[in-house]
Amino acid sequence: MTTTTSDTYLTRIGTLIRDARRHQGLTQSELADLLGTSQSAVARIEQGKQNLSLEMLARVGEKLDSEFVSLGHSGPQHLRIVGGRKLSGSIPVKTSKNAAVALLCASLLNKGRTTLRSLARIEEVNRIIEVLTSIGVRVRWLPDSNDLEIVPPARLDLASIDVDAARRTRTVIMFFGPLLHDLPDFQLPYAGGCDLGTRTIEPHLSALKAFGLDVAATHGFYEARVDPARAPERAIVLTERGDTVTENVLMAAARHPGTTVIRNASPNYMVQDLCFFLQALGVTIEGIGSTTLTVTGVEHIDVDIEYSPSEDPIEAMSLIAAAVVTESTITIERVPIEFLEIELATLEEMGLHFDMTPEYRAQNGHTRLVDLTIHPGPLKAPVDKIAPMPFPGLNIDNLPFFALIAACAEGTTMIHDWVYENRAIYLTELTKIGGQVQLLDPHRVMITGPTPKWRAAEVMCPPALRPGVVILLAMLAAPGTSVLRNVYVINRGYEDLAERLNALGATIETFRDI
Repeated sequence: MTTTTSDTYLTRIGTLIRDARRHQGLTQSELADLLGTSQSAVARIEQGKQNLSLEMLARVGEKLDSEFVSLGHSGPQHLRIVGGRKLSGSIPVKTSKNAAVALLCASLLNKGRTTLRSLARIEEVNRIIEVLTSIGVRVRWLPDSNDLEIVPPARLDLASIDVDAARRTRTVIMFFGPLLHDLPDFQLPYAGGCDLGTRTIEPHLSALKAFGLDVAATHGFYEARVDPARAPERAIVLTERGDTVTENVLMAAARHPGTTVIRNASPNYMVQDLCFFLQALGVTIEGIGSTTLTVTGVEHIDVDIEYSPSEDPIEAMSLIAAAVVTESTITIERVPIEFLEIELATLEEMGLHFDMTPEYRAQNGHTRLVDLTIHPGPLKAPVDKIAPMPFPGLNIDNLPFFALIAACAEGTTMIHDWVYENRAIYLTELTKIGGQVQLLDPHRVMITGPTPKWRAAEVMCPPALRPGVVILLAMLAAPGTSVLRNVYVINRGYEDLAERLNALGATIETFRDI
């Protein structure tokens, strides 16, 4: 019997579908139910014995969160933006990216089933899922939802870790805290993520030494060894009040049977979500929301748990900036107000008008939310420079959006990004769309507004998440058609951002080069 070209393609497609189904943790019967077909039909598809229409391929791809068909090669994704239009309507804020990645790492502490509700389906989450799956964790999206189910194996297989996926996310460094409890030695790939200059992990390693962790960097990997005889003897003082270093130490302390005091801890939103999750696992934590955390751990954690992270204050800030730059009235629902109070106070000083509903609680039972309606109107530059501070100060990730807002305000504003070496430089890309931005040094830019006329342009997306979104939002204000190329970095942190902005009246088309 001769194998035709058609048979070969069907077999290859069938194998891809089988692998994607297994990656999602679905049986053939479960996929059949999602597609409204039979288990035997799914079996024929996976064996390459079933002809498939493009419509069926698209349906399978949607249910398995995989793209089986693309025009040309599956190259970088781009956005085509027709700007100069007003936005209107309401848009809810998605749950927090940074909380999601912390909770995915923290699920390694639990031997039971962890279900994370309403998780953002973003590339950063996908990369961590790939890493978790590669080391033996069973991870699947529950049908027709953004709920993620995580079940660990009896023993993790670190030797099989997906190195490529791990290198594409800096989150992999937050595996140190959970893994040191179960493995005497292990290896993790060097961390990646946004290109924001040199970001040392020394504060992590220094703090985790108290739990017996020693790390050497060799040939692109972190080689970790754990001395079980070492345990914290006094308070752990973090040398930087960083979010991820606080989370790493929290996860290490969570299964240390004694009491650990963490000083100079970050009280930021994602750290609070992690604390609430750990409490649900049975860990005792005092001082949540402050810079001193007292943690009494549980040596063995084996519970079935459901948890909903709170909404993302950085996404909320980006939607505020979208309203400002397009001079639009929009209502932003489910805004985590306690993590935006300084930002809103600063904007109010600049002349921004907004309405706010009474507060209500997020699904985690703790975080305070409001609905916020932004009204257009003239803005003026602030008297002082705008610079970030650790919570409860202005959030470092919100700083780039103030550059965009400053470009809409009368006067000159200095933006001082003292944390990252490179990120201020990326804000100069606003000049390609008509902004008046002067780079003073790698940490400071001077922005003069209001921008006389935003203009359409074709721009390569900066390799950092928030500056990338800033360029996209500026393009919404520019009459004509703009192109933002290679937007993977935006997809790392935002779910369906183009489609959601389109629902407010924007015109953004996703495309790839053919």
